[in-house]
Amino acid sequence: MTTIPRRGLCLVLAAPSGAGKSAIATALVASEPQLRFSVSVTTRAPRAGEIDGVHYHFQTQAAFDRMVQSNGLLEWARVLGRNCYGTPRAPVEAALAAGLDMVFDIDWQGHRQLCAALPGDVVGVFILPPDLATLEARLRARAGDATAEIARRMQLARDEISHWAEFDHVVVNDDLPRAVESVRAVLRAARTTTARQTGLAEFVRGLDR
Repeated sequence: MTTIPRRGLCLVLAAPSGAGKSAIATALVASEPQLRFSVSVTTRAPRAGEIDGVHYHFQTQAAFDRMVQSNGLLEWARVLGRNCYGTPRAPVEAALAAGLDMVFDIDWQGHRQLCAALPGDVVGVFILPPDLATLEARLRARAGDATAEIARRMQLARDEISHWAEFDHVVVNDDLPRAVESVRAVLRAARTTTARQTGLAEFVRGLDR
């Protein structure tokens, strides 16, 4: 099989909670050898079963602040006024240079910051639910939260959905396998853009040899 050297890309999957972006990302990483999860940094405490460096890089607030000040994060945010989350710069830049792709489960604000930090390297896909009633049913089945909490999450979902037009692609997740294949098509097309295939000129020159 012919392999042309290329620069990796950042595949951002954004969606309201409950739309299925984590399930889509997990399915893609399991079936795409060149795709890796981006592991975020956070100041929150680990939850049961979480492993440092696998699920998150757990840091103190002081250490997180130093990363912000030293430009060590590609994007970051304080969520609900409490814990901070961010994307460490060094592992992402190393992966892209090595021709590996990174998938990000971040919101529209993180997508904006990532596009500013790595212009030309980001492909954004927004995942929509088939309708808000389905989204609410998913949240109720998954979280078991009180009615007030479900209402809060639904308002956050509406706010997130309002930013769909900022993304390169939009996929409606009314069938998970079909949504995974739609995002896979985006990923594979992005890998073959002329600008991303850094070894293309050399390959073409060698066709007559």
